[in-house]
Amino acid sequence: MWLKPEEVLLKNALKLWVLERSNEYFVLQRRRGYGEEGGGLAGLLVGTLDAVLDSTSKVAPFRILHQTPDSQVYWSIACGANREEITEHWDWLERNVMKTLSVFDSNEDITSFVQGKIRGLIAEENKGSLNKEEDPEKFREAHMKFEKCFGLAEPEKLVTYYSCSYWKGRMPCQGWLYLSTNFLSFYSFLLGAEIKLIIAWDEISKLERTSNVILTESIHVCSHGEDHYFSMFMHISETFLLMEQLALYAVRRLFDKETFEGDPVLHDPLQITKRGLESRAHSEQFKAFFRLPKEETLQEVHECFLWVPFSHYNTLGKMCISENYICFASQDGSLCSIIIPLREVVAVESSDPANKAVSISTKGMKAFRFSEVRDFELLVMKLRSKCGASSSPQHVANVEVAAGSSPDSLLDYYQGQPMASHKGNSKTVSTEALMTVFHPQDMENLDSKMLKEKMKEQSWNILFIECGRGVSMFRTRKTRDLLVKGIPEVLRGELWLLFSVCTKHVGRRCE
Repeated sequence: MWLKPEEVLLKNALKLWVLERSNEYFVLQRRRGYGEEGGGLAGLLVGTLDAVLDSTSKVAPFRILHQTPDSQVYWSIACGANREEITEHWDWLERNVMKTLSVFDSNEDITSFVQGKIRGLIAEENKGSLNKEEDPEKFREAHMKFEKCFGLAEPEKLVTYYSCSYWKGRMPCQGWLYLSTNFLSFYSFLLGAEIKLIIAWDEISKLERTSNVILTESIHVCSHGEDHYFSMFMHISETFLLMEQLALYAVRRLFDKETFEGDPVLHDPLQITKRGLESRAHSEQFKAFFRLPKEETLQEVHECFLWVPFSHYNTLGKMCISENYICFASQDGSLCSIIIPLREVVAVESSDPANKAVSISTKGMKAFRFSEVRDFELLVMKLRSKCGASSSPQHVANVEVAAGSSPDSLLDYYQGQPMASHKGNSKTVSTEALMTVFHPQDMENLDSKMLKEKMKEQSWNILFIECGRGVSMFRTRKTRDLLVKGIPEVLRGELWLLFSVCTKHVGRRCE
């Protein structure tokens, strides 16, 4: 395949390469030890070096270099996995480039023309490619080595690859882990010992991160009762995240055919990329953390501060935005989070440009202030557009309360109201427990069970006054502690709807 032209130092490289062909402007070389019977010690050392090297363009068995007669500088322009492939490239150069080079007057013009021609060929090859990796050139080289080592079916697409160690017994074998759409593959070649491992994603029964005395942190893969351990990753969290996504992709293909066929990215393996899998994983973590409907996808993340009115301080965290929700989760250990449905938003203002602040006011007479938001003006415009698209007549009626007010007075108006929402503003079905309706008890003669229920109810009412009531209430460590202690019967229906996905679905159906 054609390579992006890179300068090559030949002083020491001649010990690793053997000359096959040459002419006035190009040189074809073969890797020492490749194609030789036995290969000898030199072949073993070169093979071991190739398995550990980071750049696969340096370990292809054949390569073509560009040179000029009066220059000591060489440029790598092509490499091949076999003699047929590299010969095809050599013949193309002789037919289409050699005759043209004679018309140039200087070596600089010749080199510039050759480099431009090679870059044009690479661009033409990548025009129809769906690969969107950060380093396409390096990824193309890794894909070539992947195909050469494993010889899998033609539709198999390499998603990403990592350098790591595979533990065979008590000996670590340094090599490369390749993650493709259907297989987990590993290849290592050290001093003549070749290790080749191929595991289908749908055959994996256990995938987990482990650690012990020998392996500080590793990835454990179990398939057909056999345990495989991979360690010494540069970024083990990123690797494990992608492995989880690919394994989940294989499970959905087997057991959830409706979702699989309805998702164009999952249905077409060529659409699966590393960046796409990472985005999908972050969206799933986002939905699981905030318990949002499965249709939501994470669109934007902004690091900022949220003003917590009942504690009188700003908490650091991340604002996450999806199609229908604005969410926030703190990162300073306070476990403070909020969920704001866009259908509840009545105003979005840039209240304090000096602090890059964004104020969001909702129908429940609540105001949320985010500060130190990067690109806050653009964010305000986006949120206004989203809220305008999802607004309804009820939104307009609520906005009339603050009509004609300035942004600052609007925020002050909402902050001056109590955090708890007024029940008279919304028509909801009574959630009072049947036990209290049909078996009322005198407040002065309560038994121990009912007294405990009243104490729980009073604790929740105090929390509602401080943190608000409804979907967009502040959820703190105190909220979690009260849930652990138990929910009073009077509030069981309301809180069950509030802390499950049901409230979100009900609200969306009512629009």
